[in-house]
Amino acid sequence: MGIRAATLIAAFSSVICMSFAAQAFETSAKSAIVLDLGTDLTLMEKNADMALPPASMSKLMTLNMTFEALEDGRLSLDQRLPVSEAAQAYGGSTMFLNTRDRVSVEDLIRGVIVLSGNDSSAVLAEAISPDGTERGFAQMMNERAKDLGMTNSTFANSNGWPAAGQRMSMRDLALLAKRLITVFPQYYGYFAETEFAFDNRAPDNRFNRNPLLKLNIGADGLKTGHTSEAGYGLVGSAKQGTRRIVFVMSGLGTQQDRASESERIANWAFRQFAEQQLAEQGVIMAEAEVWMGTAAKVGLAATEDIKVLVPVLKKDGVTAKITYQGPLEAPIKAGDKVAELIVNVPGIGDATHDLVATETINSGGFMVRVRTAATVLFRQLTGQATTLF
Repeated sequence: MGIRAATLIAAFSSVICMSFAAQAFETSAKSAIVLDLGTDLTLMEKNADMALPPASMSKLMTLNMTFEALEDGRLSLDQRLPVSEAAQAYGGSTMFLNTRDRVSVEDLIRGVIVLSGNDSSAVLAEAISPDGTERGFAQMMNERAKDLGMTNSTFANSNGWPAAGQRMSMRDLALLAKRLITVFPQYYGYFAETEFAFDNRAPDNRFNRNPLLKLNIGADGLKTGHTSEAGYGLVGSAKQGTRRIVFVMSGLGTQQDRASESERIANWAFRQFAEQQLAEQGVIMAEAEVWMGTAAKVGLAATEDIKVLVPVLKKDGVTAKITYQGPLEAPIKAGDKVAELIVNVPGIGDATHDLVATETINSGGFMVRVRTAATVLFRQLTGQATTLF
């Protein structure tokens, strides 16, 4: 048997013909990446796998660990946690916590997200850590990062305070942002809060530093970062209509550079690409040959609506093909993954989607086997055997 490929049927040609190629985006950031979540496409990247000091953007990993602990019952939102001397000692951006405080997990989460609290990050870290220390939590973060496929991330603390070995790539941060949005939607609303006046301790420090939240462009997260070593960075996300993008950048020179560059990236991602539906869930897109089954062919369909993102400037075509290892051998169950739809967008790359069998095809009985043997014999005699195997 061999790989089979088929072009899409005529019903999809209008979508393909509407495709265009985009103007490349040039950024002044040292490292950057832009993702479209609906189509799972990378729209732009620059030094995306370079391991850099992440500053406070690494707090997203602490939040991921916190959300996981909430989901499996190790923490609860109303649980109150003590503040250690080590947590209180942190400078920089803080909630101004002290060792007399016992703070709810929910307030600590808001402190991390809105106030970028180094102290609140440490309190959460010590509560989750196997040995009650931030160092132990950092080891947990490193192990979990590997599990999540974050191959260019290492952690020395919970909050991005400058330290040897505290590094993340923009691709890893984008992967993490996507996880926070899709796996933990019940907590994602915290990222859109523009201010949090915890106990009114620091009125001037109550505002979210994310410059996009007040621009009315659909931005609703996630985290800024800045140190003298890292420069200014941002992990951002915005939604317009049915589309959501995630973008990460680092190494900008000023706060204003970060604000203007992040707005530029968001506008480019939304305005230079258009979303087109290529396939509808459950609707047969093509048929695959079946070997030794009660039917000679089986329908192929997507398990969900498939949308393709196409650039809107230069006229180059999107191509789409269906591939499968065929003929497919019976028995086949309805819903079995049996093929793939590969969509190529010029300037972006391939997106692969699973296709499943639309019906159950049982193994053929005696007469089917006889007919199959006769067909094979006939094709061998006429030189057509290569079309079956």
